[in-house]
Amino acid sequence: MIKAVSLFTGCGGSDRGLIDAGCEILMANDILSYAKDVYEANLPETDFKIDSIEEIKDFPVADILAGCYPCQGYCQGGARQSDRKINRLYREFDRALRQIRPKVFIVENVPGMARSDNRHFLNAQLVRFRSAGYRVTWDFVNAVQYGLAQERRRIFIVGIRSNFGLRYRFPKPTHGSGLKPVRTQEDVLKKLEKKWPYGEFSDQDFHWYYLSRNRYRGWNEPSKTILANPRHMPLHPMSPPLKKTGKDKWVFQGDPKKARRFSYKEAAILQDLSGWKFPDTAGLNSKYKVVGNAVPPMIFQQIFEALPKEVFA
Repeated sequence: MIKAVSLFTGCGGSDRGLIDAGCEILMANDILSYAKDVYEANLPETDFKIDSIEEIKDFPVADILAGCYPCQGYCQGGARQSDRKINRLYREFDRALRQIRPKVFIVENVPGMARSDNRHFLNAQLVRFRSAGYRVTWDFVNAVQYGLAQERRRIFIVGIRSNFGLRYRFPKPTHGSGLKPVRTQEDVLKKLEKKWPYGEFSDQDFHWYYLSRNRYRGWNEPSKTILANPRHMPLHPMSPPLKKTGKDKWVFQGDPKKARRFSYKEAAILQDLSGWKFPDTAGLNSKYKVVGNAVPPMIFQQIFEALPKEVFA
């Protein structure tokens, strides 16, 4: 069986994708205690280490190293501060990469990493990974083109150890114009009762910034990106549509009291985490956080399955 080590793991979306592809996760790591709670409730067989990555000195030998290091400094919906220390945690991933020397590594991060003001961070990562002895390929992947009922554009960086003489090619889209129909919110949420899920969604006021854009998507459309901050969570399609009334100003075409954000359970389904358990060891905000930060399993699985078969022969 193909062995994997997972760093900056979160609640385990990427690992679920690897497991579904036939891999065994030898070790997972994150600093967030609630991420560990959710992970162990759903993937109990993995050795999950709750600790700062800097404190982990030794890693198991593995075929794959997977990682989704924090993105707050790059994220459109986050701090957007490129000088934050957290933006340099890729160096810890590089340290593990050089120690483990896996056949393959896979990294996922937000597209803001490729913005002009952050591009030097992306370039620094590519230089480090190539100097570690890997042929590296990166690209943007929009999950809606691969069967997720959500517009979710992310960067993936994939490296194959240079001695194989192989280069990674990203899988071709399967959904969209001329392909399979894009999956919609109705497709994945239709089994739920369309009712008010009291206690499961953020009922904070809709901030003026939230209403500076059209946050509404109908049942026959994919969701907007599921985010970790509950105040930025997309509107549920049972909400009234929005209409523009001025520059950067939108209002509900109906009773605002009938508008709500997705519940964390609905957000989990849109993240391909249907049926996952979320223990009540933390509050609502923590549940939203781990869901929004997760990598949809089906996407990570497809990225992995596009690797050349010769690597694991």
